[in-house]
Amino acid sequence: MISARMTLVYLLVFLLIAAALGAFIAFGPPRLYARSESPEYCGSCHVMESRYEAWFHAGAHRRITCVDCHLPNDTAFNHALWKALDGGKEFLSFYTGRVDEDLRLSSRGARVLKENCLRCHTETMARVNEDRNCWECHRRLGHKQTGAMATLP
Repeated sequence: MISARMTLVYLLVFLLIAAALGAFIAFGPPRLYARSESPEYCGSCHVMESRYEAWFHAGAHRRITCVDCHLPNDTAFNHALWKALDGGKEFLSFYTGRVDEDLRLSSRGARVLKENCLRCHTETMARVNEDRNCWECHRRLGHKQTGAMATLP
């Protein structure tokens, strides 16, 4: 029977190997972490193609990336944590065939998106009602109503 001490040693060795492998994949030659920050990476999934095209034609927001809006950017740890959690969920959904073609913003996603809007547009938002969601007035910021993808309401 394996003692508790040996179990702890095995667990620590496993965690060290997993951390080293994760660091290699994220920051080593594959540079998956950096590549997955790009809009081209996000747009490589067939479900995101139309959203990528909408972003590509979005004027001022063309200079920022998907993760600038859709992931928390308050701390590097929080950004990386939610990138891993959201990315893992999307990876599983896509590769198990359970990806929803009609993507909807979750309540947590809406909160993160609004916080990021406020982060960049603090001065402007100080003059308006901050209780409203930005996309209620700026409807053309939605991926379905931007640039070449614009549709009439």
